[in-house]
Amino acid sequence: MALQELCGFKGGQKSGHVTCGLFSPTSFFDFYIPPGLHQRHLGKLSPFQTSWTNSRRVSPPFATSHGTTTLAFTFQGGVLAAADTRSSCSGLVASPDSDKVEPIHSHLVATSSGTSADCGFWKRLLGRELRLYQLRHGRRLSTCSAAKLLWHMLLPFKGSELCVATTLCGWDTGPALFYVCSDGTRLQGTLFSVGSGSPYAYAVLDQALDWRMTEEEAVLVAKEAVTRAAHRDAYSGNAVDVYHVSSQGWRRRTREDLKDRLCPDPALK
Repeated sequence: MALQELCGFKGGQKSGHVTCGLFSPTSFFDFYIPPGLHQRHLGKLSPFQTSWTNSRRVSPPFATSHGTTTLAFTFQGGVLAAADTRSSCSGLVASPDSDKVEPIHSHLVATSSGTSADCGFWKRLLGRELRLYQLRHGRRLSTCSAAKLLWHMLLPFKGSELCVATTLCGWDTGPALFYVCSDGTRLQGTLFSVGSGSPYAYAVLDQALDWRMTEEEAVLVAKEAVTRAAHRDAYSGNAVDVYHVSSQGWRRRTREDLKDRLCPDPALK
């Protein structure tokens, strides 16, 4: 209270100034929470909020429909993650060379599906927290614990316009695969495909996957799944990125243009 009086904050406004119309805090220590977050979603106050506040919901200026194709699966050689590189917004190709699979640390990579800015921010935040844990304790946090940490960080925003769906692909004592979404989902599995092209990718993966595959065979299956999804899904395309995570860490394969796979004959391009 003494700090509030010193700074001149009284009733959500500073002496001689009016606070922003979107959010008028009742206290200097109130923080803005997205409008979608409400007590019915959590059953209690968010740790980032001292009191429930009323805020005006702002609609985006245009429809933000978007899509992608990301996939990840485990096999005897580790974990393989693959994704297309097309970022779309409202039916337009916003970027043809996005990185939808990014390293978090030496033995962990994450795929991105959802809003590009949201995914990029939360992956950087997760990477920072994992690095701080490693510096403090002298060891890496397990993939399971990293997934639980990300889930806890996203949970307060359940029901808001935040859109993050990621697959954490890591190696601890063996391959580990977890799916985390901003809608409150956290799953462990051996195969995940996320995005608008995922139904087409699953059609290939369910038929071709085998735990005994070699690394080269797994790479071919992943590329084929992304290729078929890009052929059928307008929101996926351009190129395919593949990452392999094993006991030696992650390794990125050469990016391949999907046109070279769909049209092997140069005369047909």
